[in-house]
Amino acid sequence: MGLFYYLATGKRNVLEERFKRCQIHMKNYLKIIKINPHSLTPKYLQIYNSVLAGIKEGKIGLNDVLPSINDLSTALEVAKITTERAYKDLKKIGVVDSVPGKGCFIASVDFEQPVKLLLLFNKLSNHKKIIYDAMVKKLGKGVAIDFYIYNNDVALFKSLIKNKAEFYHKVALIPHFFNSDDGNICQIIKDIPREKLILMDKLVTGITGDFCAVYEDFENDIYGALKELSEQLARYHMIKMIFPANSYYSKSILTGFINFCVRYGFDYEILSNLAKENLSKGTVYINLMEDDLVELVEKLIGTNLVIGADIGIISYNETSIKKIVLNGITTISTDFVMMGETAAEMVLGQRNDQVIIPFRVMHRRSL
Repeated sequence: MGLFYYLATGKRNVLEERFKRCQIHMKNYLKIIKINPHSLTPKYLQIYNSVLAGIKEGKIGLNDVLPSINDLSTALEVAKITTERAYKDLKKIGVVDSVPGKGCFIASVDFEQPVKLLLLFNKLSNHKKIIYDAMVKKLGKGVAIDFYIYNNDVALFKSLIKNKAEFYHKVALIPHFFNSDDGNICQIIKDIPREKLILMDKLVTGITGDFCAVYEDFENDIYGALKELSEQLARYHMIKMIFPANSYYSKSILTGFINFCVRYGFDYEILSNLAKENLSKGTVYINLMEDDLVELVEKLIGTNLVIGADIGIISYNETSIKKIVLNGITTISTDFVMMGETAAEMVLGQRNDQVIIPFRVMHRRSL
């Protein structure tokens, strides 16, 4: 019966009662199906995972009717297509079904419980996105991921670990911070059970025991890469590394760089920035941060120096644009796809070890 029937017969209280029941129904579901605005996990996956968690915890039962796509989208303040995708994926695994004109309901509470992963990155750069994409692709739908960026902030990192780690099967994290010693970070990480912990990109001094790790060997990586490029470097007499003063990069990079220069007889210098740098012939520059590469290229354009002859450039971390800029920039880089895939295998329990990811050199015309 429609709205006009109720108005015509004076049964407004019936209509109001039905509306109240709908409101209560939605309020109950909003205690279960939640969107965390601080998580970078796609919203449709947050809805998908919330429904499965609600079933697991007994808050949603067999044959329970779910909110309509329109109502839930409005209540959660998400696009309709977001809720549609979540319900569609729940249908694929047989948990949800629908009846035309009636809506969606819980068709089965028997499903394989997803592994819950807490994923913490210090920032989301081009190469971190490569790691994330490789992980997600490898993990598939069998893992529920809550993804956070802590912006190199120790306090935020500590809060996420303290308040969330215990609720997850696995905790995978990239531990990079500005001017923070490993001892302090170790105190935060040590409370994570070793069977849950997956360290990514770097190890943390003081973390011992049987835990998973997939990381770079910073000192030997830079040394080996420069050694591989020693024939090209021999055309230059000076190597300068741009290593920002306030940086989360491992100091082991400097150790490997200095060891190479001393061993092979190169003059070297470590710059904190390029503000006062005058480019001079016979110098190779190694940049770690993309902003420094942009500034270096801008300075080079304003001179008559020829890249790959008068000036050399080596850039950390391979990206697609570096294949093109200045006819190709030489890069030294970890295999980020391999890092993401290996971390995913650790989450899935397919391996339980510590893996050093190989460092690769892409020689191009900038050197």
